[in-house]
Amino acid sequence: MRTCITVTALLSVAAVAIGQVAQAEEKFQKLNGSQIRARFAGMEMTDGTHWADVFLSGGVLTTYAMGRKSSGKWDVQKDELCVDRGKDDAGCYQVWLSGKKVELRHEGASLPMEGILQRPAARN
Repeated sequence: MRTCITVTALLSVAAVAIGQVAQAEEKFQKLNGSQIRARFAGMEMTDGTHWADVFLSGGVLTTYAMGRKSSGKWDVQKDELCVDRGKDDAGCYQVWLSGKKVELRHEGASLPMEGILQRPAARN
């Protein structure tokens, strides 16, 4: 009986510790306009598999999605990251960052666009 109580107590402590680590890792901070520009210029936001947006200097946006490459524009307006991929695919987003994890949040959307911010990957 005593062993069962000890194991239960240890599992409870471990669960709390894991929860605290997860919360600490997921502490997102909202970026302002100058922070967005500084963090995104020359970088790539990607899901690691299906798509990547490369934010080049001069507001040039290169998108790689499902094996296709396309060009667009990016800018920062009113503390939001604005992207224009053409063909009615444009919008502005609040940027929230936690380490390399980034969320683009759009007012009215139920879920953010999630990705990793990293140096651009080498591509052919």
